[in-house]
Amino acid sequence: MLHNELLPNVISCSSTISACEKGGQWQRALWLFVDMLHHELLLDVISYNSTISACEKGGQWQRALGLFWGMQHNELLPDVISYSSTISALVKGAGNGRVK
Repeated sequence: MLHNELLPNVISCSSTISACEKGGQWQRALWLFVDMLHHELLLDVISYNSTISACEKGGQWQRALGLFWGMQHNELLPDVISYSSTISALVKGAGNGRVK
């Protein structure tokens, strides 16, 4: 009998990151993102956006900003969601007196 092994791909991982974001689990979202890098999955704008959004919701503006810059370093063009989530993270950080 043949056994088909299901392997994670960028779509399933990005969906899981998005679920983590919605559940307030920014640490798990970030861990999964880093795990995707270790497994050499081809990250896309959706992967980055989901992780930036998770960090934004978790009050992790430094991580959100780092992901935003990392996206561009990896030659991905940010979209309106990328900018919006990153700006929102910075605004929340400024509201807490963290961004100077």
